[in-house]
Amino acid sequence: MRLIVTISFLALLYAAPAHATDELMRKPGLWEVKTSIGQTDAPARAAQQCIDAATDQMLQSAAGPFNPAACPERNVQHAADETTIDFKCDVAGKPATAHSVLTGNLDSAYRLTVTAQSEDIAGGKMVMTMDGKWLGPCPADQKPGDVTLGNGTRVNIPEMQKRSLSDIPVAPQQQSKPPH
Repeated sequence: MRLIVTISFLALLYAAPAHATDELMRKPGLWEVKTSIGQTDAPARAAQQCIDAATDQMLQSAAGPFNPAACPERNVQHAADETTIDFKCDVAGKPATAHSVLTGNLDSAYRLTVTAQSEDIAGGKMVMTMDGKWLGPCPADQKPGDVTLGNGTRVNIPEMQKRSLSDIPVAPQQQSKPPH
């Protein structure tokens, strides 16, 4: 279950590797991203993401366990209009893999399909599809990092990260006593 949540978070943010070059960066502006998980008849979940180059890179590097420490083995292959990214990871001490296929154009529209495999996933495998479409410049009332969920709730991912880091208690530093 933890892996499903993490992969869903990854999809919401965008599933390129943290050390990706600019060629895997989306065009700055407002993106509509529709995500579906599995082969269900449930409608895809839609969200809008306002990004600039800095927040797109930040969102990619914040993408859960698919960071270099948890996923030291990565293989990125580029073809004419397709990029595949394979991850071999260690999530909570258990092996996991993800095979991602990115098609389309990161300036206008793309499709990302992620197939994850782990013993933590029911049935051992999960397929997630994410369709992104560039809508234009971000509206004046939005700033980079804003994500508007399908129910209208808006959150700013960089601000959420700052808040969660500031909520971590800091241990008081011990003062050394001078020797007697």
